[in-house]
Amino acid sequence: MKILVWQTAFLGDLILTTPVVKSVKKIYPEAEVHLVSKTFGKDVFKNNPYLDKLIIFEKKRDSTLSLIKRLKKEKYEIALSPHRSHRASYVLFLSRIKKRVGFDRAGFSFLYTDRLPHRFDGTHEIRRNLSLLTKLDRYEEDKIESMPELFLSEKEDYLFRKTGFRSKDYITVAPGSKWETKRWTEEGFSKLIDILSDMGENVVIIGGKEDIEVSKRIVGNIKGKKNVKNFTGLTSLRESFSIIKHSKLLISNDSAPVHIAVSFNTPVVDIYGPTVREFGFYPYRNGTVVEAENVTCRPCGLHGHKKCPTGTFECMKNITAEKVLKAVKRYL
Repeated sequence: MKILVWQTAFLGDLILTTPVVKSVKKIYPEAEVHLVSKTFGKDVFKNNPYLDKLIIFEKKRDSTLSLIKRLKKEKYEIALSPHRSHRASYVLFLSRIKKRVGFDRAGFSFLYTDRLPHRFDGTHEIRRNLSLLTKLDRYEEDKIESMPELFLSEKEDYLFRKTGFRSKDYITVAPGSKWETKRWTEEGFSKLIDILSDMGENVVIIGGKEDIEVSKRIVGNIKGKKNVKNFTGLTSLRESFSIIKHSKLLISNDSAPVHIAVSFNTPVVDIYGPTVREFGFYPYRNGTVVEAENVTCRPCGLHGHKKCPTGTFECMKNITAEKVLKAVKRYL
């Protein structure tokens, strides 16, 4: 028996799908569990004992027709799609998978044999995704696993040492985001890091190559840089996993690093601007959300935007370094 899970959304979404894979394996221990994801799935599911095969699909690079032919040859009996794209719906249908479970608000949702309601009502994304499993014939609540997990090898676990700090002796700051309006202000990050540095805290700044300029500007406005190290663009994704795991705390925008931290039970201070908790992407455990109050235009979109629709960016500008620090001190 083969079961397929489809999740080709963003990095954070894929991490929040790890409980689905584990739960499916517990419900059907004899089955092969396969997953379709983007390339970063290699890092997210490396060493994961619950996944039997990873299928990489990049829509801008790979042929959808070739993917359909490949999936058809696998002869899957069940497909589960937390992803709500039109492509997921029609690819799974054309792959002739008998039972296809998806959400009612997915594109072409009529192509699924079983549909579950998808609502932004405060339900966490993990619980929403796991609701798909209720359509399985052998579903048992006590076999459902809800915690996201990332698995580091013993060697990878020590990759954090490149920071020069000891485990749990530094705070990690992730100031980047794919969506510009989801980034807290650079002035806010600089001031907060200055305060933390004055308090004697070690700070490690991380991010991808796309975040290099943002981090440079933040660091450029920091007064005390002695115990602040900027690794933006200098670490692999697996190295970032280790750095976040061994942090005493992560401070991040509403982005993938939050869910990486949750996977390792590292405390999180999560800064919200254009998005809200009701979307369901808040820290699943051990986290605090900091957000602006009395900003009537929130939320302005599920992912935020490249530019503020009102031109004010008050949802982020109204969040002070002192307000974030108050949340940080709960964990220090």
